Amino acid sequence: MTKKGSLKIIYCYYYLVMLKFYGLFFRIFLSAGLIIVLLSCANNEERLKKEAEEIHKSILTIDSHVDTPLMFSREGFDIGQRNEHGRLDFPRMKEGGLDAAFFAVFIGQGESTPEGFEIAKRRAFSIFSQIHEAVEKNADQAGIALSPDDAYRLKNEGKSIVYIGIENGYPIGYDIELLKEFYNLGARYLGLCHSHNNHMCDSSSDSNGELHGGLSEYGKEIIRELNRLGMLIDVSHMSDKSFYDVLKITKAPIIASHSNARALCDIDRNLDDDMLVALAENGGVIQLCLLTVYVKTGTPNPQRDSAVAELKRRYNNYENLSDEQLHLMRQEWSSLNEKYPRELATVSDLVDHLDYIVRLIGIDHVGIGSDFDGGGQLDDCRDVSQMKNITIELLRRGYSKHDIEKIWGGNFIRVFRSVERISEEIRAAELES
Repeated sequence: MTKKGSLKIIYCYYYLVMLKFYGLFFRIFLSAGLIIVLLSCANNEERLKKEAEEIHKSILTIDSHVDTPLMFSREGFDIGQRNEHGRLDFPRMKEGGLDAAFFAVFIGQGESTPEGFEIAKRRAFSIFSQIHEAVEKNADQAGIALSPDDAYRLKNEGKSIVYIGIENGYPIGYDIELLKEFYNLGARYLGLCHSHNNHMCDSSSDSNGELHGGLSEYGKEIIRELNRLGMLIDVSHMSDKSFYDVLKITKAPIIASHSNARALCDIDRNLDDDMLVALAENGGVIQLCLLTVYVKTGTPNPQRDSAVAELKRRYNNYENLSDEQLHLMRQEWSSLNEKYPRELATVSDLVDHLDYIVRLIGIDHVGIGSDFDGGGQLDDCRDVSQMKNITIELLRRGYSKHDIEKIWGGNFIRVFRSVERISEEIRAAELES
């Protein structure tokens, strides 16, 4: 072999050695870079968690709608203990950094007859009693709040805060004086209807179409009485026409206790852009709901849809059910959800609604109303113990502590105080006249 050939071999060998060395170096460099990125992401997530933790300690957080009273009749459920079933209890409220929740006195719609009204009224009084008894039993952990100031006092005492709202005006019947009785029992808002039209207004969900074309004359009277008493008006289940009728009459700002933006999830239960703008002009607030079907349009699930339809058929479309039938229906509903689990939306999907609403009408008109124990649940916020995940996502998207304080309760409290003030003005004017 020539000298020149030997040099070529040496050069090739040298080249291969260097290639291997630099290849190894490059792989180490890439691996180190990846580790740094992963550590940075992990550190950032840990920072966000800590920041969320500190924010929840220093602000008042309110969930404007939970159906947890439906769990009170379930065997083994104790709201003072951490439960495997259900979405909310006092220990998990502490874990999730949620200070206050509006417990719904929910009565399904039945026939608008004297007999139907009487049954609904008895059930409503029973639920009020159950709420008060549950709180009294756990007086070391929680207290009933009747005003905005009560919430701050109870938070300072380290207690969970229970407000009461009424979902569906059905049990009031035509006895408007019952509103005062319900107010004295702690009710601080009323949603006039649920999934069906009733004697007060049209619902957004009734398959039979309109009954009144908005509010009935009696419904209009109810709105005026709510203003006078100082009870918030909840429009979440109302038809669009009912919504606008409310705005024509009310002297106080309104709430949508558990609704989202129709532009992002096109169902009638959500508010469209014009309604959102009108709500803001009224000074009201929309409280975002964690129920997946109101957050994101899901993929078709024929088996689940068929099972749900069959359940509704067997239980008379959930109308005019006895207490025993209601209990059985809820058990079957729970089993159905286990057998045919719904594809859940995420916290990110929910905050997309918040972003959209904030861009449309501003930061002062949005809050949170989970609908826990009434179907509310997200893939990464399955119960109240995970509520800080919403705050983490808000921080991730650049919302400030001041913004987050408004979202988690400040906006709602502003509306609450306004409703109280207007009530005082109305009653003062009555005394003068």
